[in-house]
Amino acid sequence: MQWVGCVLMIALLLNGCSGEPKLAAPRFTASANAQPTPSPAPVEDMFVASGPIVVENQVDVAAQREGVVAKILAEPGLRVRRDQILGTLDDRQLTADLEAARAKTRSIEADRKNWESEAKVLESDYERAQKMWEAQLITKEQLEHAKYKAESDKWDVQRVSELLRNAQATERSLQLELEKTRIRAPFEGLVARRYVRVGQRVALGDRLFWVTATGPLRVRFTLPEKFLGRVKTGLEVGLTSPDLPSEHYKARIIQLSPVVDPSSGTIDVMAEVLGPAQDLRPGMTASIEVQNLR
Repeated sequence: MQWVGCVLMIALLLNGCSGEPKLAAPRFTASANAQPTPSPAPVEDMFVASGPIVVENQVDVAAQREGVVAKILAEPGLRVRRDQILGTLDDRQLTADLEAARAKTRSIEADRKNWESEAKVLESDYERAQKMWEAQLITKEQLEHAKYKAESDKWDVQRVSELLRNAQATERSLQLELEKTRIRAPFEGLVARRYVRVGQRVALGDRLFWVTATGPLRVRFTLPEKFLGRVKTGLEVGLTSPDLPSEHYKARIIQLSPVVDPSSGTIDVMAEVLGPAQDLRPGMTASIEVQNLR
């Protein structure tokens, strides 16, 4: 009977091991009142382009004649007005030549007045000779002599008048050359750079100063060809600059290219900065935000 008891115990143990284990309850359960997480609001689709900030008037002031720089009257950063003198070239020889030309003009003008006075006298003599010829007081040869003298003097007056015009033209030419020694600002703006120094010899066309206007500020950039016909002049766009990350500006499109560049598939666009933008400077890079119209 002892072995029967052992068999029963083994059967009970096997029966206990063959039972299916119970699953553990989950640690956290979903709440019946939980709401689904809302999806983020769609962000407005914007296209960002970049380009340089430019101004329309920005030129190198070049020498209009050769010479030696005599004076420098403007340095970079100086605000100048239109026609303000930035520097001068040595003008001593031109000044002397101009004074000589003026003296010659005065001399020829005096000669012309003298010839005009003599022409009036000879014309009067000819008129008197005509009356004496009519009264049979002089011969025909004497009348013709008075006539030819009067006509000859008129030609002398015309010759001296031509000399006077030539002298006046020479004087104006020298005056123009003298004016070219005055280096002037072509428009109101800032002197951005100086290329020369006092005593330096320059040739015709050499760069002397770089003058730039301060406004209106404009941005030149490109857009993909899909924007052709969708953006119009007058459209306002956003503008920022990496140099001024905390500042935001507005600009208005003022020019659109009517054609697409086949090499890049883009159109050229020009926008003008609106409102005060004292911190923006020509040459900075700007980012333009254009709504990606569909």
